[in-house]
Amino acid sequence: MTSVSFTIIHQDKATKARVGEIHTPHGVVQTPQFFPVGTQASVKALTPRDLRDMGAQLVLANTYHLHLRPGEDIIDEFGGVAEFMGWHGPTMTDSGGFQVFSLGVNLEHGMVKFLKEEEAVHEKEAKPRLNKISEEGVLFQSHLDGSSHMLSPESSIAIQEKIGADLIVGFDDLESPLYDYDKTRESLELTERWLTRSLAAQTRTDQLLYGVTHGGKFEDLRLQSAKFVDEHFQAVALGGAHASKQNLYEVVDWTTSHISLEKPRHLLGIGDIDDIFEGVERGVDTFDCVTPTRLGRMGVFFVHGPTGTKENRWRQDITKADYTHSHEPLDATCSCMVCKTYTRGYIHHLFRAHELEGYTLVSYHNIAFLMNLMKEIREAIQDDRFTLLKKDWMGV
Repeated sequence: MTSVSFTIIHQDKATKARVGEIHTPHGVVQTPQFFPVGTQASVKALTPRDLRDMGAQLVLANTYHLHLRPGEDIIDEFGGVAEFMGWHGPTMTDSGGFQVFSLGVNLEHGMVKFLKEEEAVHEKEAKPRLNKISEEGVLFQSHLDGSSHMLSPESSIAIQEKIGADLIVGFDDLESPLYDYDKTRESLELTERWLTRSLAAQTRTDQLLYGVTHGGKFEDLRLQSAKFVDEHFQAVALGGAHASKQNLYEVVDWTTSHISLEKPRHLLGIGDIDDIFEGVERGVDTFDCVTPTRLGRMGVFFVHGPTGTKENRWRQDITKADYTHSHEPLDATCSCMVCKTYTRGYIHHLFRAHELEGYTLVSYHNIAFLMNLMKEIREAIQDDRFTLLKKDWMGV
């Protein structure tokens, strides 16, 4: 029995949206919630104090990267990742499965990423894969120094146990959106065997282990995966490849319809505003994505109101010359520290001058924007007006 628990506080009357709490050894996470990503035990350009000030409740770290540097033994020596990074709050680690995808089929197929803005697979020049998948696990070449490493269900769990996150994820094989049905089924069956081994490898009782659902764009495979994970795990992470945004929403529908209501559901690698609304409506509790800080380092900021709509993805680009003389905040509706203190004109100057503070300010605003959105969503669900809030933001 894990010491991490999930409680549903209120169920929306019109949708599958619900408000809940995940109780962990490092604190309580209110759901629905977005998790900032701290790939290397650091949310890029921000400090743990920044995250606490803006209302962040959990940070997701990367198993693959932390295994390679500084190594799980060093993190364990410091008392776990929350203490190592000075965050001291709840944390989550992924399984390393996405890096398997990135070093393998992603390179081989020449894909930038599945599920991009244009809802299609983007292709680039194909390169030789840097991993080899077998029944045992994945033999991969480090992107740091070229050294060889084996990542298996057993080692993934052992690494995550030493990293010490409150929420951890079973080892999985991430299928390509270009796979046909038979290849996708083969990948799913491998994931199921790896998840079974992940469960058997777990020794700590103070970490909640999520099973990962897969099956690509195929409904029957998604249902098979949902039923398997629901049977064996106390928490569900929705993963795998999607052919389009619409297919993502179908996958969430298929999956949440076949897993137990009392189990927390996490949607891996998703952080766009429209996807958050669609996911919450379908019963997803938590999300994670690098989008807010990645966009922040590019000068792209989130905005609501007249200038932020579904059509422009609630985004503006501070590097544009139009903002040179602007005395307005990034978002007039936002109460974050950045919007209360700085003007668009000043932040525009920082980016034109290549000052690092610019990355920090826009990244701070972007995560704070999502924290405020998640709070607004929770309050709307509590008051049974989630549908109205979604219409206000999405226009539908």
